[in-house]
This record gives sequence, C-alpha cells and structure tokens, in this order.
Amino acid sequence: MLRRTLHRFLTASMLLAALHAHALTADEARAIASGEGEDRIAALNKAVETADDKTAAFIQAMSDDAVKFTKDKVFVMKDDKAYDPVTGAEEKLPDDAEDVVNNNAIRSALDAAQAALKLSSKDDAVRSEAAAALFKDPDESRVPIVDKALAAETNPKIKAQLTLVRDAALLNSTDKAKRLEAAKGLGANTSPDTKLLLNQRLSDETEPDVKAALVASIANIDSTLVWGDRINAVFSGISLGSVLLLSALGLAITYGLMGVINMAHGELMMIGAYATYVVQGVFQHYLPASVFGLYLVVAIPVSFIASALVGAILERGVIRFLYGRPLETLLATWGISLMLQQLVRSFFGAQNVGVENPGWMSGGLTMLSNVQLPWNRICIIIFAALVLLAMGWLIGRTRLGLFVRGVTQNRPIASCMGVNTARIDTYAFALGSGIAGLAGCALSQIGNVGPDLGQNYIVDSFMVVVMGGVGQLAGTVYAAMGLGILNKFIEGWAGAVLAKIAVLVFIIIFIQKRPQGIFAMKGRSAEA
Repeated sequence: MLRRTLHRFLTASMLLAALHAHALTADEARAIASGEGEDRIAALNKAVETADDKTAAFIQAMSDDAVKFTKDKVFVMKDDKAYDPVTGAEEKLPDDAEDVVNNNAIRSALDAAQAALKLSSKDDAVRSEAAAALFKDPDESRVPIVDKALAAETNPKIKAQLTLVRDAALLNSTDKAKRLEAAKGLGANTSPDTKLLLNQRLSDETEPDVKAALVASIANIDSTLVWGDRINAVFSGISLGSVLLLSALGLAITYGLMGVINMAHGELMMIGAYATYVVQGVFQHYLPASVFGLYLVVAIPVSFIASALVGAILERGVIRFLYGRPLETLLATWGISLMLQQLVRSFFGAQNVGVENPGWMSGGLTMLSNVQLPWNRICIIIFAALVLLAMGWLIGRTRLGLFVRGVTQNRPIASCMGVNTARIDTYAFALGSGIAGLAGCALSQIGNVGPDLGQNYIVDSFMVVVMGGVGQLAGTVYAAMGLGILNKFIEGWAGAVLAKIAVLVFIIIFIQKRPQGIFAMKGRSAEA
C-alpha cells in the first residue's frame, strides 16, 4: 500500500514538472529556425509556454543571429563552432548550412518571447520590464504564459501590468466575449498606449456591443489624458516662467533699480553657465566619482562669484562713466557682449559643451500616465524661488539693500548722508550680474552651454522687467510666470513660433495700455 502511494506521488510530481518545463526538441528547434514566418512564430510561442533553460538559450541565440540550419538539422554557433541546441554537444557544421534569416515580425516575436521568459524572474524590476514589453506586442497565443505568471505574481503593481497584458492580448481574439471583456478592462488604464490599442481595434471591430465598449473606454481615457495635458501645460509654463524669472532678476536690479540698459546681461548668464562647466570638469578629472553629484552645489557659488566679478569690472571700467546716457550705455554693453562671446570662443571653442545632470536630478516624478515632471525642472523652479526670496531679503532687509534703494531713489541726498554712492553702484551691479550667473548655472541643467546662450533670453528678460514694472520685484515674478504659462498654453494649439508672436503682440498691447507695467512705482521713486 505504501509503495503504491509513493509510486502515485512520484508519477504526479513528474507530470507536474512536465507541465511547467518541457525540454527543447530537435523538431521544435527546426520549426522555430526554418519555414514560413507565421509558422515559425507559432512554433516559438508554443515552445515558450513550456520553456526550459535550453529553450531560453536557443531563443537568445536566435536573437543574436547565431543559428544556422540545414534541411534536417539546426546548429547554434559560438566562437566559430557549431553546437546541437538540444544536447549541447559540439558538431561539425555541414557545408550546405544556411544562416537563419529573421524579419521584423520574427524579431518582434523573439523579443516578446524573451520578455515572457523573464516573467518568472525573482527581480521585480525585470518582471515589470518584461510585462511592459509584452504589452507593446500583444498576442493571444501568450495568454497561457501570462495566466501562469498572474497566478504566481505577488506584487500588486506587476499584477496590474500583467492584467493589462492579458486584456491587450485578448483584444483581437476571435471570441466576441473575450474582446468585450478586454475592451472594458483596458478602459481602466488611462495611458496613451492603451488608447492607441483601442483605436486600432475599433477600426476593425464589427460587433456593435464591442464597438460601444471600445468607444466608452476611449472616452474614459480621453477624459483623464485631458487633465494630464493641462497639468503638463501648467508645469511647462511654470518651468519656463522660473527660467525667465532667473534671467530677469538680475535685470530687475541693473535696469529696474539702476536704470542701466545692459545688453551684456545675457553674456553674464553665459559666464555662469561656463563656470558650472568648469566646476564639472574639475570634479570629473580630480575628484572621486562618488562625489560627482555634489559638483552642482559647488558650481552655484562659483557661477555667482565669476559673473559678479565680471560685472564689477564692467561697472568700474565702463558703465560708471555712462550713467544718465542710456543710448551710449546700450551701445557700449552691446559691444562688450560681442567681446565676451569671442573670449569664450577662444577659450572653450565655438561648439556647445555638455553639462551633465547630477544623479539626484535625473528621472522625474510620475503623476499620471501622460504626466512625468522632470526632476531637473522641479529643482530649477525651487532654485528660482530660493533666489527670489534671498534677493527680496537682501534688498528689503539688509544695510546694503537700504543703501541701494537710497542711492537709486535720491543719489544726492544719499551722498550727503555719507553713503559712498560709487561703491554702492558697483555692489548693486555686481549683485545683478551674480544673479545672472546663477541663471546661467540653472540653464546649464536643461540644455547645452554655448557662446550664444544668453542671446536666447536677453529680449525675453527685458520684456519681463518692463511688463512687471521697472524696479518692482513682485511685478517681475508675476510677469515671468504669466508669460511662461501663457506661452505654453498658446504653444499647445498654435505651435512654438505662433505662440512667441502672440506673446510679443500681447506685451506690446499691454505696454500701450499700461506703460508703467503691472506694478507702478509710487511716491518718491516715481517722481525720480
């Protein structure tokens, strides 16, 4: 009795093992490697259902174009030697052996087969990546594999992915009930890829009730994607506004408070960007790779100091002789901007240089299926807010800020009170230039750095300052954010070029109606 029970147990165990893993046979290998494309794909999908290690190795060899075949034999090539895919034994390659040719459809099937084999991996990331790959290439023949993976899966997120893979595979089923179930199930996944699958099926569907389910699912996805598009537009607008704010804050001092039309402001931003590039190079060549992520922390003060020093030299050497003569100041600073561009070209070359994002700024924050907010943009928004707060505190709460406001409002009285007005002019101009350097540091994280970097922002920066109100920091903030968001919303339906034109027309009309800007100066500042 005991022997009979043990025999039955062993037999059941062997059958169970056979259901879960089936050794590759010579016929299966030949069917996968030769014949018509559809037959090969069918044989491949069937082999994957009960694949073992040899099947997986053979599929990998097929993907690597390392398989040859004859009329009745298949060989796996490795280091110019031929091996039997079933036994692994080395064999002599016949002279009439041909290379296996894989067209795009077969390569796609091979990729999907490899993804299916990864569903049994112990690594969550590998299984998730495999499920995503299968979703992009749905096939009803893989449903048994997916069902098996679903039964064994314990991770809720991956289980949801596999459910979508199953629904996508059944969407083109010949069974109407399965198509209907799949159409309803896919409607819960509000992603652009799912919408594409549903639209493709809708164009071929003939059953009215399945069509209705497809339309309902597409409408549900659209309602969510619309909100995602709005969030993307608002975030992009705030991101652009933060860049405009950083580039305009320095002008809010040099032009807004001091009345200097500095056409070299963009080149001061460029200097800050190149200072960041230099700091990155120092970290790459002289410091361990483990601390590379900290280079940006060091680059922030370095870019501020570099641009501030250039600004101080510019003010003491040229601009202090031109106060009260705006046309001469404009022409002189424009000439200086060309000189600074050529100086940078001489040192760093005319080509753009790349500045890498630190590891902690890579990737993004995923909110919805069609909304991913990049960390580098989020960091720039936060950085712009911190710079704005620091600048507001410096101008409104410190002794230097008091002197700057006193000199700009009434220079003779400030001089009579013992304020060294020439020194304050230099400090104020250096401060505005240093903030331009910080803007350049930030811009290096979202694009390439080149000699003409600042030229892309100088006009927009002046428009922000003028529209916000000369000398008004609050107006600069409102103008930068307003123009950024307005630009992105118009860009969404009219394109980038028309959006730029529309914003420019809006600013011209606004200045015509309200020349003092959003916030007008009051009291003695306005009288001065």
